[in-house]
Amino acid sequence: MASIKIAASLCVALVSTVVSHGEALSQDAFKEFKQLGGTPKMPKLNAFTAPSAPDVQTSTSRDIIMEAKLTNEGQPMMEGLAWRVFSPIPGPDGKLPMLASSDGGSAEFHLAPGDYFVNVSFGRAGVTKKLNIPTSGKIDKQVLILDAGGFVLNAITGTDKRISPNQLKFSVYSSDTQEDGERRLVTSDVKPNTIIRLNAGTYHVVSEYGGINAVVRADIQVEAGKLTEATLQHHAAQITLKLVSEHGGEAIADTAWSVLTGSGDIVNESVSAFSTMVLADGEYTAIARNKDKVYQRNFKITAGQDSDVEVLMKDQAPEDVTSDFE
Repeated sequence: MASIKIAASLCVALVSTVVSHGEALSQDAFKEFKQLGGTPKMPKLNAFTAPSAPDVQTSTSRDIIMEAKLTNEGQPMMEGLAWRVFSPIPGPDGKLPMLASSDGGSAEFHLAPGDYFVNVSFGRAGVTKKLNIPTSGKIDKQVLILDAGGFVLNAITGTDKRISPNQLKFSVYSSDTQEDGERRLVTSDVKPNTIIRLNAGTYHVVSEYGGINAVVRADIQVEAGKLTEATLQHHAAQITLKLVSEHGGEAIADTAWSVLTGSGDIVNESVSAFSTMVLADGEYTAIARNKDKVYQRNFKITAGQDSDVEVLMKDQAPEDVTSDFE
C-alpha cells in the first residue's frame, strides 16, 4: 500500500490506499471492515419530467439488465448495490414514485415501454440515469459508472498511541462551503474501522476524541475504485482528577469539579470522586469544591501522556476564585 501524507491546518492524517488490480481485489477491500450503509439523497430529478408516464396496464413489459461499476475500467459489482427505478412524473407529494427495486449486484427489471429514472447506490455513493425503453427493437444492457471509492478512519494521540474506539467518533463533510459558510454534512457519528463508501472527491473529516475539546480536522481524497485508510493525529491526553488529603491518598467523594483553560474559560464541570476526561494539549486549572471549601491546582496536558492529577486539600483556592464558585 502506497503512503500518502495529507496536510491539514490542525492535524496530520497518515493515509494508505488499497488499489484494485482486478475486481476481486477491489471488492474484497470493502469487505474487511465494518460497513456503513445508507442511501444518498436522490438528486432533483423532476427537472427532467417526461411528457407522459408509462402505462403499465396496457403496455407489454420488456426485460432490461443493469449493472454498475466503480470505474469505467472496473468489473461489474457483485454485491452491495441498491437499485431503484422511479417514474418521471411526480406524485401528489411532489416526489417521484418508486416503481421497482433490487438489492445485491446486477439487476434485471421487467418494465413497460416508456421513460424512467434509474438510481443505483453503493453506501453513500450513487448515480442516477434517465432511461427510455422502446416498444420494439434491441435493448442494450445498461451499465452505470458509480465513480466511487471509500475510506476507513482511525486516530492516534501523541506520536503513536492508539485511541480506544469508544472514545472516538468522526463526522464527514463536503469540502466546499455553502452560502451560509457551513459545510454540508455527509455523515456523522462514524466509528473507527468503518468503511464509508462515497463518490470520488475531497471530503472534510472531523475527529472528536473524548467529547470536550480534543478535535482535529483533515481533508481526505476519495479515489474511484480505491479504499483509503486514514489515521488522524490528535494532540490530547486523558486525565483523572482526584481531591486528596495527601499525595497518593483516597479520593474524596462528593467533589464538584471545574476545569478552566489558561485564559479562564470553563471547559468541563462534573461531580465525582474521580473526574476522568480527555483534554487537548495546553495548560489548565482544576477547581475542586468540597464542603464549602474550594481548592485548585494548575496542570499541563501533553499529547499521549495519560495521567492522574491530584489536588491537595491544603491547596486552598484564593478568595477571589472561591467567591466565583459559591
